Amino acid sequence: MNTAAKVTEIIAEQAMIDVSDVTLDSTLESLGIDSMGVVESIFAIEEAFDISVPFNANDPSDSDFDISSVASIVAAVDKLKAEQA
Repeated sequence: MNTAAKVTEIIAEQAMIDVSDVTLDSTLESLGIDSMGVVESIFAIEEAFDISVPFNANDPSDSDFDISSVASIVAAVDKLKAEQA
């Protein structure tokens, strides 16, 4: 399974919606994911990809991990996978 498919699956699970309702343009906010859901999504992504995500839950804007959209999360995961390989 590629990065985008897995990230989409994790986010759909957190939002309790169908995977088909999650697009790369979706934002976590537009999918109804609250700050706790964001943190849970990050943990699930770390576990799924065996990476360490530099995410500050107290100040998400201060993180190097871009959660502004599903596409940006996929790009950030790919970047971390490459760096941590």
